[in-house]
Amino acid sequence: MTTTGSGSTYDPPADPAHGVARAAASAPSAARGHGPPTRTERRVALVTGASSGIGAATARRFAAGGWHLLLSGRDRRRLEETASGTSAVLLPADLAAPDGARMLAQAALREAGRVDVLVAGAGIGWAGPFLTMPHTDIDRVLFLDLNATLHLVREVLPAMVEAGGGRVVLVGSVAGSVGVREEAVYSAAKAGLAAFAEALRQELRDTGVGVTLVVPGPVETGFFDRRGTPYQRSHPRPTSPGRVAAAVWNAVSQGRDDTCVPAWLALPPRVRALTPGLYRRLLNRFG
Repeated sequence: MTTTGSGSTYDPPADPAHGVARAAASAPSAARGHGPPTRTERRVALVTGASSGIGAATARRFAAGGWHLLLSGRDRRRLEETASGTSAVLLPADLAAPDGARMLAQAALREAGRVDVLVAGAGIGWAGPFLTMPHTDIDRVLFLDLNATLHLVREVLPAMVEAGGGRVVLVGSVAGSVGVREEAVYSAAKAGLAAFAEALRQELRDTGVGVTLVVPGPVETGFFDRRGTPYQRSHPRPTSPGRVAAAVWNAVSQGRDDTCVPAWLALPPRVRALTPGLYRRLLNRFG
């Protein structure tokens, strides 16, 4: 019954100097403020973590649906691979930097004039006993998986509210619903994201702006390699990034608040909520 990370990635830069300043410099001229925004009749989606994994698959799904894409990540080469064959605009950004979220939001709004959907897919993982987790890694996971996402939403949201419509898609994890051993901080960050989604959804009633929380189980991406610990559990089996991307697409198309991938992963949190003692006994036995 235990589960693990979402598979969304926050890719290390190929060039260590590649950061917020260079992200702004590498954006198109309109994004740098040297020309008018590119107005488009197509709906606009800003996807973070688009270098690979869920973010890349989601970007391709929205491109196939005819959306205008703004793709962000730290690895420009990988972003170019994601954008291949599309008209996507690349906005490399370092969300770990203090002004990373603000600069990305400003570049996106200058480039397209609006953001109809934000898919916040950037994040990292860390696995191992909490007692051995370095303090710097605690801060890094919490900042990238929670704080940076909240700051980005805060920067993009006012324009959506002013326009009277839009949707924020937050990529969580079932680890945030049930808690996973040796992923304590990652679980905490994703739990915070889930609580944020629920609270924000209530605040945005009657604004026309929706909030979707996507809750995947393990996903077949480079997420586990990047965190340094492979996925070793027999259940649940990892799903494909494309399946998660399809769930994101369907949730946006149908205006859904929550979606789990696969759908049965909605069950463990319910068992935990209704019968926590039974849940923990099952957890201790099947782990």
